[in-house]
Amino acid sequence: LEMMSQQAQRMQTLVSDLLTLSRLEGSPVPGTSDWIDGEELIGHVLQESMGLSQAIAKPPHDIRRLPGPALLVSGAKSELLSAMSNLLSNAVRYTPGGGKIETGWRLRQDGWGEYFVRDTGPGIAAEHIPRLTERFYRVDRSRSRETGGTGLGLAIVKHVAQRHGGQMHVESTVGQGSTFTITLPPSRVLVA
Repeated sequence: LEMMSQQAQRMQTLVSDLLTLSRLEGSPVPGTSDWIDGEELIGHVLQESMGLSQAIAKPPHDIRRLPGPALLVSGAKSELLSAMSNLLSNAVRYTPGGGKIETGWRLRQDGWGEYFVRDTGPGIAAEHIPRLTERFYRVDRSRSRETGGTGLGLAIVKHVAQRHGGQMHVESTVGQGSTFTITLPPSRVLVA
């Protein structure tokens, strides 16, 4: 019964992620009139990721919000939360317990805003990076059951970033960790 329950939960998560992707692809681009406090977004995803770390890692991760500019972000709050949460929860799932995870906002000189997640996990080999946002693509298939993901999280992040006029970037070194960044154009970022 426990195994059946776990598999039903995995199937429900998979269907939910597929529906999210379908909604993202079929709905209009978010407007620029709704402004969201960047601190509120980070606070929400930090709380979520700390709870996940407590549940799956021994010892828990050292998760820190780095100081940065107080930004207002324009767009769909639920989509931005989903993308930010995906990046931070991936860092928790793939970084060994006790590892360091940093997150925050940056404002580039060209006016673009960046939400980033940096971890001290195993890193990703260069040949895998171009394929990370493909649906169901996994760097290490043997870890898929262990980490509980659906293989759709980074595809969702990419779509959310593109719908907001931005992009997702990945920098990674095997054995040293990874940095995932969502960039947002100046039209969607204001210094509070």
